[in-house]
Parts: sequence; C-alpha cells; structure tokens
Amino acid sequence: MARSVESVRRVTLGVLGAVLVVVGAALLVLPGPGLLLVFAGVVLLSRAVPALDRFVAPARKQAMRAAEESVSSPWRIAGSALAGLCLIGAGLVWGLVPDLPFSGWGTGVSLILSGLVLFALLVWSYRRVHAGRR
Repeated sequence: MARSVESVRRVTLGVLGAVLVVVGAALLVLPGPGLLLVFAGVVLLSRAVPALDRFVAPARKQAMRAAEESVSSPWRIAGSALAGLCLIGAGLVWGLVPDLPFSGWGTGVSLILSGLVLFALLVWSYRRVHAGRR
C-alpha cells in the first residue's frame, strides 16, 4: 500500500513539474514569470526523479542566496516593492488601454500575476531571513 502511494505521489509530482516547465517555457517569450515557473517545474521533477536533484541543487543554492540578498537592506526591499507595484500598474494599463501593442487582459493578467509573485517571493524571503536571525 505504501509503495502505491509513493508511486502516485511521484507521478503527480512529475506531471505537475512537466506542466510547470512547459508553461514556464511559453512564458519565457510571453509576458510572465517564465524562468520562475521553469525552475519550480524542475524542482518538482527532481522530487519525482531523484537523479535530477544534482542539477537543481546548485540553482537552489544560488536562489536562496539571491532571496537573502533581496531583503538585505531597506532600499532593496523598497525597490522590489516598487517593481511589483509597477508590474501591477502596467498590467492594469495593458488590460484597459486597447491601443497598446499586445493589449488585452491576457497580457495584463500575466503582468499582474508577475507583480503578485514578486510580492509573494519578497514576503517569503523576508520571513525566511528574519526567522533565521531570531
């Protein structure tokens, strides 16, 4: 029974990881957090296929270092928050103004989601760094 549960878990992680990689690859050329989704997909795939972990470990280490650096000073936090607000604002503009190139809510929503992802990562990084300091 435990082996079948583990098999279902690995297949689920593999399928979800593959979907994230494909969507992330599409978002590399479209507006959106493509690289982030590709990385998340590869992380999930590495949990389904342990042999892939050797490729993910160096990138995970670098990502953790970048997360710590992103909240290392109030100026960096303010800059990241401003970038998130700009992404959300640009998404609203692209959704509402029909004369812009690639205008429409498809582009607008992807920009808004990018801004929200940036805020989520900023909060996560801040909590992770400050939880380690307590």
